[in-house]
Amino acid sequence: MNILELKHITYAYDRTPVLNDVSMTFEDGACYAIVGPSGAGKTTLLSLMSGLTAIQDGDILYQGKSLRQMNMYDYRSHDAGIIFQHYNLLTKLTALENVELSMEISGIYRRGRRELARTLLADMGLSDEEMNRRVLRLSGGQQRVAIARSLSYDPSVILADEPTGNLDAHTRDEIMDIFLRLREAGRCIIIVTHSAEVSHQADHVYHLERMKRA
Repeated sequence: MNILELKHITYAYDRTPVLNDVSMTFEDGACYAIVGPSGAGKTTLLSLMSGLTAIQDGDILYQGKSLRQMNMYDYRSHDAGIIFQHYNLLTKLTALENVELSMEISGIYRRGRRELARTLLADMGLSDEEMNRRVLRLSGGQQRVAIARSLSYDPSVILADEPTGNLDAHTRDEIMDIFLRLREAGRCIIIVTHSAEVSHQADHVYHLERMKRA
């Protein structure tokens, strides 16, 4: 079943075309990689799918319903989990506090919030001691906190922008193992990446080409 569908997406920044007539489909329980050269519009496409950027032309459907007709706050806090390239964690908070805050913002899991946050972080491989560190003091662990935060409201779709871009090969493979486990649990995983090693592990790969400028 298609959980997310892009229909003829066209987008431009200040009349400079970035995406032209892009159509893609994404299903539950599958991992997708979106690849292409710098400037091909990969991050823009992810931003459109996450509802952070407004659609200009074409449409994006989530479970058959246009994002244009949906409340984007509800969509981002319940349906789509977003993992930013630079994580966007609150650096003055601990790993636990970052995940708990996400739950609070989503308006769910009011009871047992800390226990669930601990479970999510433990599933990412963090120890109790690491969970209580401020995220800037987590050596190589910020991406794991970002993934746990994105899962805190149990979304159906995970959208990840270069989640392994600055990692060594061993850590990259550990993070991909996490994404593939999430796929096995029935989620749709969509990863923007420059890494051939990451794209080779995806079930499906979409290629974007950089548009020629006039």
